[in-house]
Amino acid sequence: MAMTHAIVLIEAERDALPRLGEVLAGIDGVAEAYSVTGEWDFVAIVRVGDPEQLADVVTGQIGQLPGVTRTRTMVALAVHSRHDIERLFSIGG
Repeated sequence: MAMTHAIVLIEAERDALPRLGEVLAGIDGVAEAYSVTGEWDFVAIVRVGDPEQLADVVTGQIGQLPGVTRTRTMVALAVHSRHDIERLFSIGG
């Protein structure tokens, strides 16, 4: 089964910064969440089964979290890794 991978950049209100990373990491479909420096406050790596699930995770969940002010999503066209990502995330692989 092919997966949909995306990188989501997240801007947050200052008072949400201490708790938002843990909340993001707890969302089903968010594989990893990073606190980062620069224009954005967090980067979430999202891995889901199809584009409809991606829309639910990004707009239905991440975008609705208290303190999230803006997101930007980049959908991966191909995954390049030294690790076999598809095998790691497939069931019974």
